[in-house]
Amino acid sequence: MEQIVEQGFAYWPVALNGIKALAVLVLGWIAAGMVGRTIRKRVNATPEIDPTLGNFVASIIRWALILVVLVAVLGIFGIQATSLVAMMGAATLAIGLALQGTLSDLAAGFMLVLFRPYKLGQYVDIGGTSGTVKDLNLFITELVTPDNVQIIVPNGQAWGAVITNFSHHETRRVDLVFGIDYGDDANKAKDIILQLANADTRVLKDPEPWVRVTNLGDSSVDLTTRIWCNAADYWELKFAMTQAVKEAFDTNGISIPYPHQVEIKREA
Repeated sequence: MEQIVEQGFAYWPVALNGIKALAVLVLGWIAAGMVGRTIRKRVNATPEIDPTLGNFVASIIRWALILVVLVAVLGIFGIQATSLVAMMGAATLAIGLALQGTLSDLAAGFMLVLFRPYKLGQYVDIGGTSGTVKDLNLFITELVTPDNVQIIVPNGQAWGAVITNFSHHETRRVDLVFGIDYGDDANKAKDIILQLANADTRVLKDPEPWVRVTNLGDSSVDLTTRIWCNAADYWELKFAMTQAVKEAFDTNGISIPYPHQVEIKREA
């Protein structure tokens, strides 16, 4: 019985260290998250600082604090920082091979912040995946689609892919194609489109609206319309112009052709 009690006392320091390590790990993890969120809020509330850079810095600080917590946890078990550095040096190759994808994402994250191919709030296409940039941190880029679906893109893949930034420039060109019947007056149709474009306050005057006959199709004469607007007005202007031209064509007797099928009856 005495031996059992002695063995229990012998394991007590180990158990106590385990409890301390768990408490430090949990509290440190929570504290790191709180510090990261606080920095992110402060930065986002400062107009002079780019939110993309602020979020990235907040992510770096958070992971740095977590690393400090891990070192402290190892210290509780008697593993000193110098010993830890020696161990990490010996295991560098193995860690690099095991985490090469993660390290690649980390390096790509720094490149994305350095060269800024996109920022928070911009609508982009990354290698065929489209969405609004919601977050950019050390390892991933978070996109949100127009129908509110979250997409996580590893930074390594983002940096190595073709990036199309639809929000980079302040203005965009809206291209529309309207088909009219061969029997209709093309000049009249062009005037109607130009009048509608000039009447819409979202359409920029420079460059001025442009309408040309660009194709003679099988059943229609195609009129291509090019108008410029602020990037934020792109979709609403495109939808509004499409409806307005359709209604104006109906009012002025200009028809929009559509495919017809003619049934041929054969006599028996």
